[in-house]
Amino acid sequence: MRDGRATKLRIHDAALTLFVTKGVTETSVRDLAQAAGIAEGTLYRHYASKDDLVADLFASNYAAFARRLAELGRPIVGFRARLAALVAELFRFHDDNPTLFRFLLLVQHQALPRVHDGEDNPVSVLHSLVEQGIRDGEVTLTDAALGTAMILGLMLQPATAIVYGRLDAPLSRFTDTIANACWRALNPTEAPHG
Repeated sequence: MRDGRATKLRIHDAALTLFVTKGVTETSVRDLAQAAGIAEGTLYRHYASKDDLVADLFASNYAAFARRLAELGRPIVGFRARLAALVAELFRFHDDNPTLFRFLLLVQHQALPRVHDGEDNPVSVLHSLVEQGIRDGEVTLTDAALGTAMILGLMLQPATAIVYGRLDAPLSRFTDTIANACWRALNPTEAPHG
């Protein structure tokens, strides 16, 4: 029996490129098969539908990135340093693998309902970090869900701006600025009285 891993890898590579350049909806199974250099039937031997391919690509890469983020923070002491390392790793991932990053960013709303919270979810990893910062007294904001959402906005909106040509890459050049903004969002100072 032949090993289908090489074919599956070709399907993944072709799909990522097409989904990012054409869009998921606009990419047909025929497009995918042609780009991967296989027959449409071969694609269906690996995936029942294009939606299954999207779900598999998203879930496997999303989970792998979550595990990378979780491992990254373990040896680092202190919330602020762990947060800065997380921002740096996310931005490095964007710059090193822009096609995969864009795919994850652009299909997240379609794919996230199938992803469960936990170690294999980058949002859960970030949420756990914020919760730990609150417990340790390093974060003054008391709502971990709100803090997580604010950090995600600060990190992902610049990436989205790069996708749409409103901000120039590389994203990593904003690492310190965004990490400091995340810190300030989680540790708001009292507003001046006026």
